[in-house]
Amino acid sequence: MTEAQGIRVRRLRLVGIGRNYDVDFTTEGRVQDLSVISGAFSSGKTAVLEFVAYGLGAKNHPRHPEVLRKVRSALLEVELSGDTHVIERAIGEPSTVAFVRRGQLDQPSLSPPERRDIAPAGAPQSLSSLLLSHCKLEGVELREAPTNAESRTDPLSIRDLMWLAFLPNERVADKNFLFENSPPRKHKLRQVVDVVFGVHDDRAVELGSRIKQLEGRLNRSRGELAAATAFVAEQNAETANEPSTRLNSERELTSITAQIEELDQQARAATSFAEELRQTYRSAAQNARTASAVLRDRETQLARMLPLRAQYADDLLKLGMLAQARRLFDPLRVRTCPACLHPLSASPHVIEGHCSMCDHDLPATPDLTLGAAADSRLDTENEQLDVAAEIRSTKARLKEITTYIEELDASLASAKQRAHTAGLEEQRAAKALDEATSPTVSTFLAARDELHRRKEAVTRQIDQLNTASKLQESLAKRAGLVNRQEANLGRLREELAQLGDATQDRNDVLRNISSRFARLLAEWHYPKLSQAHVGTDLTPFVRGEPYQEASSGARTLITLAWQLAVFETAFESGAAHPGFLMIDSPQKNLGHGTGRDTLIADAVSTDDFYRHLTQWLAHHGNGAQIIVADNSPPDLIDDRVIVRYTRDESQPPYGLIEDETG
Repeated sequence: MTEAQGIRVRRLRLVGIGRNYDVDFTTEGRVQDLSVISGAFSSGKTAVLEFVAYGLGAKNHPRHPEVLRKVRSALLEVELSGDTHVIERAIGEPSTVAFVRRGQLDQPSLSPPERRDIAPAGAPQSLSSLLLSHCKLEGVELREAPTNAESRTDPLSIRDLMWLAFLPNERVADKNFLFENSPPRKHKLRQVVDVVFGVHDDRAVELGSRIKQLEGRLNRSRGELAAATAFVAEQNAETANEPSTRLNSERELTSITAQIEELDQQARAATSFAEELRQTYRSAAQNARTASAVLRDRETQLARMLPLRAQYADDLLKLGMLAQARRLFDPLRVRTCPACLHPLSASPHVIEGHCSMCDHDLPATPDLTLGAAADSRLDTENEQLDVAAEIRSTKARLKEITTYIEELDASLASAKQRAHTAGLEEQRAAKALDEATSPTVSTFLAARDELHRRKEAVTRQIDQLNTASKLQESLAKRAGLVNRQEANLGRLREELAQLGDATQDRNDVLRNISSRFARLLAEWHYPKLSQAHVGTDLTPFVRGEPYQEASSGARTLITLAWQLAVFETAFESGAAHPGFLMIDSPQKNLGHGTGRDTLIADAVSTDDFYRHLTQWLAHHGNGAQIIVADNSPPDLIDDRVIVRYTRDESQPPYGLIEDETG
């Protein structure tokens, strides 16, 4: 089998609230070359491919209601140049960062998660740079105007490369399959194809620039590796690489733990005669706690009642003052004219129900004083406060509180005595238990203390081994990065030394792609096939006409053949392709054997498409990976169907989000 290069998809896990939703692309722990996701429409087939693309750096993820309700993060387990990694991104608002760690989903992390930014794509710490480095495309720059040598450049992004690794439903059979409606994207697509096959213009300059950048990164990585190596040597972490050291420590810890448990059992068995004393002690302790609680409760109640009694006494005093207010204070009789300030010849008085000063009507008032008339009106409109009744009520409550306080105070002394007595009983019971068991237990204490001392020492040793192991893992990670950068640098230098004529090389690549394109259509029994080729601008032609002129079903076959021709040619030639291909809805417009484009559906069997995939993957494509989402794949690939979504509650799984069946 060809050594795995680039990217391979192993597993997808959507982490939900209380459960996960998994899709496995492996068989017996190895990546399955052809994985088919089957099921009815709106069951989640396309979402699986889109979540894979999201894990590899796509901007957005599927935003179906059930996804937003149930899923919190997406984890993608992939092989990067043969090493297993897990990429995690949040679900909801599209995340701007991803966390990458070595290892598998269901295994402990082999290294701490590494933060990788989604944008900008060209940053050294971006997710795109990491993935492109495993596709031999790290540091590639694309010109905004390919024909202008002084044009600005943009870094190649993994999203650009995914045009050649993911054929979504909306591009299948589309008349703008090659982004004809967006000239900048069409030019970039051509640049991506050229870069993947290494036949782009001014590639010598571009290779020189990439070599220079990679040399700088390699020097920094070597410096970091040297510093890390020195640090690990200072920490004496070499023993972490000796499996026997860790194994012996873990065995010793297990043995010590077992000895402590056995010693405890022996101590309990040897002191079983003191069970009656233990029961006496437990009873005395319970009585002491109860007596103490009663004492605290009464003290708390007394502390709360004393301020309440003082408040009622104060209220009683205020009510008494209110009752005597009119007799204690001068009613302020009027003796001077308020207008001229001369003494009045007679005090204000009532004449036949009228005020002698203003002649207003007055209620029956025994004595006309300032405010007396107003007080009379208020007394008639509102019921006057019955001060005497309030005084009687307050006195009664004050008496009740005083009586309760006196009872609490009287019982406080006895409660203190009971608590003190119960405490003494507890101490006597504890002393009796200790005197009875100490001679027997003391024989175990020294041994138990020694075992705990040894256990702590072994635990510290294991912790040190764990720390040393992490240091070694970090060192191995840095060494792997240096090795990978050295290999990439050597490959770039070799490619630069063997660089030929770009135009001729590009013509050779296009000729191979065009030949593969025509052969695929012939294998699929494309009706009246003639003049099938791929033009210099990558446009596919059939019967001398561009693909836009073909019928909808024919465009499906043409787009599939174009995508597969590029993928297969790239993989067989060792080009810088990720090494996997995802295809959504390969039977679009073909009617699934019954339908829309009768001519194509009659002439072309879906079996031919899948038969070609299985045969190519078994021979020239050994080591590649293809993932297909199809409503109704043929029976001949039943063994390649990894999941079937039924959209039927009685036949699970219902869909990608299995528990959303409404």
